[in-house]
Amino acid sequence: MRHLTIFITLMLLLTGCAKDIEEYNKPAAYWYKQMIASISDGNLDKADNYYSSLQSEHIGSPLLPEATMIMAQSHLQYEEYLLAEHFLNEYIKRYATPGELEYSEYLKIKAKYMALPNPRRDQGLINEAIASSMKFKVKYPHSIYFPIVDTMLTRLILARASLNESIALLYERIDKPMGTEYYRSIQRENWVDWDDIEKANVAWYKEIFEGDGTGSWYAPILPDTQSVVSRNSKGQAKTVDKDPETSEENYQRSLNPNGAGF
Repeated sequence: MRHLTIFITLMLLLTGCAKDIEEYNKPAAYWYKQMIASISDGNLDKADNYYSSLQSEHIGSPLLPEATMIMAQSHLQYEEYLLAEHFLNEYIKRYATPGELEYSEYLKIKAKYMALPNPRRDQGLINEAIASSMKFKVKYPHSIYFPIVDTMLTRLILARASLNESIALLYERIDKPMGTEYYRSIQRENWVDWDDIEKANVAWYKEIFEGDGTGSWYAPILPDTQSVVSRNSKGQAKTVDKDPETSEENYQRSLNPNGAGF
């Protein structure tokens, strides 16, 4: 009896797996319905698979634009921001009408912004989010999302300034003057009264491992290694801005290639 129970259980498992594997050549409405059901169950991995089947078997289906936006918003809701941005890129590239671009691009900026719970960890993503926000403000000056994007942009600028100062302090602690000078030479926005800006608080459980930006418990055990940025002597520190690859002008141009202002 025991062997029979094990056999039946294995057959049911194999039958279930085979059913998932052999699902193909279905109507577009079937894949769409299964995708929605998976999202309702909170199974976004399965929903992604159903979306892929819909896209592969029915590339011209009128259900695809709506399905793509639903997947983007679902991943955004479940805090899977990189996947949300992927689906938004797909929607903007293939399906968005001129009237839908504004909302889609706003969601992309929101996804980038929400992907930064700790700004110290991703300098590149901060710069991308700032550049996208600035372009949005120029492109849609009368958008209903303008105040939200403007608020996100302000916070991102403050986060970037805080990050730059943390990096400068790090170079200062390990006696790397060129790195310190470079990050302190980056011009801050003159419309911000930096004296009134309060430093962000770091949760105690993060501060134990990451420090507060000015120091850390593990600083004494860091090896005294040469820095890639400041491997030259202190006497050459003043030449940092002469390097076209690291100059502030080139840095700002990379953040805002179109010269868009506020």
